[in-house]
Amino acid sequence: MVVALVTIFIIGYACIALEHPLKINKTATALLLGCLTWAVFNLFNMFTPGVMEGFGGMEAYRHFVSESLIENLGETAEIVFFLLGAMTIVTLIEDYQGFRVITDKITTSDKKKLLWILSILTFFLSALLDNMTTAIVMVALLRKLIADQKERWLYAGMVILAANAGGAWSPIGDVTTIMLWIGGQVTTVNIIVKTLIASLVCMVVPVVILGFSLKGEIVRPEEQSAGVEIPAHLRRLVLFMGIGALVFVPIFKTITHLPPYLGMLLGLGVLWITTEIISRKYEKDGHKLPTAVSTLEHVDVPTILFFLGILMAVSCLKVAGILGSLAGGLNEAFGTTAPGFFFIDLIIGVLSSVVDNVPLVAAAMGMYPLGDGAIFDVNHPFWEFLAYCAGTGGSLLIIGSAAGVAVMGMEKIDFIWYLKKITLLAFAGYIVGALVFILMDVTLFEQVEWLRNLA
Repeated sequence: MVVALVTIFIIGYACIALEHPLKINKTATALLLGCLTWAVFNLFNMFTPGVMEGFGGMEAYRHFVSESLIENLGETAEIVFFLLGAMTIVTLIEDYQGFRVITDKITTSDKKKLLWILSILTFFLSALLDNMTTAIVMVALLRKLIADQKERWLYAGMVILAANAGGAWSPIGDVTTIMLWIGGQVTTVNIIVKTLIASLVCMVVPVVILGFSLKGEIVRPEEQSAGVEIPAHLRRLVLFMGIGALVFVPIFKTITHLPPYLGMLLGLGVLWITTEIISRKYEKDGHKLPTAVSTLEHVDVPTILFFLGILMAVSCLKVAGILGSLAGGLNEAFGTTAPGFFFIDLIIGVLSSVVDNVPLVAAAMGMYPLGDGAIFDVNHPFWEFLAYCAGTGGSLLIIGSAAGVAVMGMEKIDFIWYLKKITLLAFAGYIVGALVFILMDVTLFEQVEWLRNLA
């Protein structure tokens, strides 16, 4: 069964990567992959002798599969509805020309300066919001700044790197950091102090490298008429309400202890009602201002379904115990002392570019529980480095992070193009940032011991 599931998963990922040569939409492949993995998992167990007895009979097994599906679908739906709410809010801001408030302030047309401005803005905005929401906002912004598609893809790739790096050092910036923060493995001040510099280096290194090849000026797209001119005060109102709704999500989660998608949908509901009132009030000559209803008509549904398929496939690998076995194998191979646990984190980070980082981090949390006799206690370097690696390692492939998948769907970026143009830049930032973290964390004495162990 394990061989069959891994083979199906690899073939499915290959088809997603080769979307353009195969001329098969990645969403269709992801949906097929999600359903097929679960079907194979179920059929293998049903017809393998002895499995039913281990579960206590066929009825108990069916209950297990049903519960597993509902649980994992619930976790996936949280991300899907979060994405739906965020994309709707951002698209509504765009429909109201709200991003002009920002783009009008960015006056430079120098490619190198623009790269630095966008990367720094993305890095810190991602820590405040989260990497996926920030990526969606920044891509909408890029469409107002850069006309050429391939040129925009290059900046969008750097947005993915900056968003993931910015989310890694904040307790609310990335879903895996949130998991470690809520689970008690890391505390707020400690995770910021220990990972901020490494995350910043992870963002800066690719920007510096790419900056050497950027010359000239960008060409901005022509302003297109929206049919009805949006008054300036309404543009600002919808922009600030939309950004406020996004910023409100982590506040809502902290206060209510409810999932972030509820905060996102709450913010969307408030903005929806506001735009309905505005649309009625400012209707002229039969022309109405946009509302959430009109915006939802052109929200990118295939991207949302792509998320659904790929996350359900990963959840099947988790339920089948494949991800847990992988984590256990890493533990046995490298051990639980320095430099072993650093290698484990680095490998988890690389794997998170292929397999969703959430179950990988969840498996690590399960392997090393807190409490009496814990191998890695609260604020141990293992957890902090895990937050960095799992958060930034997903940048190595465009489908390796929520931010990457969101940008891929919005800009239709080709997997192979990203692999050729961005992956090496992401890897350079990932490794240099990791070295900075290790050098900052390890004392001179421990470094000497490392050298002895390696020798």
